[in-house]
Amino acid sequence: MAKTYNDIFENNKKWIESKLAGDPEYFHNLAKTQNPDYLYIGCSDSRVTAEELMGAQPGDVFVHRNIANVVNTLDMSSTAVIQYAVEHLKVKHIIVCGHYNCGGVKAAMTPQDLGLLNPWLRTIRDVYRLHQQELDALDGDQKYDRLVELNVQEQCINVVKMACVQERYILEEYPIVHGWVFDLRTGKIIDLEIDFEKILKNIQKIYDLTDSDWVMRKKNNKNLI
Repeated sequence: MAKTYNDIFENNKKWIESKLAGDPEYFHNLAKTQNPDYLYIGCSDSRVTAEELMGAQPGDVFVHRNIANVVNTLDMSSTAVIQYAVEHLKVKHIIVCGHYNCGGVKAAMTPQDLGLLNPWLRTIRDVYRLHQQELDALDGDQKYDRLVELNVQEQCINVVKMACVQERYILEEYPIVHGWVFDLRTGKIIDLEIDFEKILKNIQKIYDLTDSDWVMRKKNNKNLI
């Protein structure tokens, strides 16, 4: 752990030395290109690092992080990342990962004016509104934990709403969208087992951007192969 700012650069030197000791061509190969199968959309929380918790190496995961792992179509950063990952990197899996004890989720449940954070947290407040009856029946940490899970679920739906995701999935059956929660108290990744196909079908009438029957087009594409 870096105790001072200068320690970061010393740690970097040690990291370089350790990588080259194991593979003299490590950085030469790393610089060539990236071909990740995974897009990870997570929280900016300093305790939740995508590659470490997944046991992944540099080049394995394309990562986007923001407060409370929100996917808002008015946020050009997250939508640009998703479109680039889907259309250019051709990722096979999109993971939205929240975590218990999320400060952003707790803030969204607090009756307080947080200035510039208000419009960002409103997306999470909207999730609370959609599931208010279920959430209000819970107390304390259970309530916060459940909103973390529901927020992940709703952000997965927001990913599915994007045209680039719909169009590529029809043609290739990828990417598949997953919802995870990282439990800081145990270190475990919890797969919420989001039913991607079901969500896709359920939102088709309202959010279809392809003007076609997704299931039938998938079947027709298989017949052409």
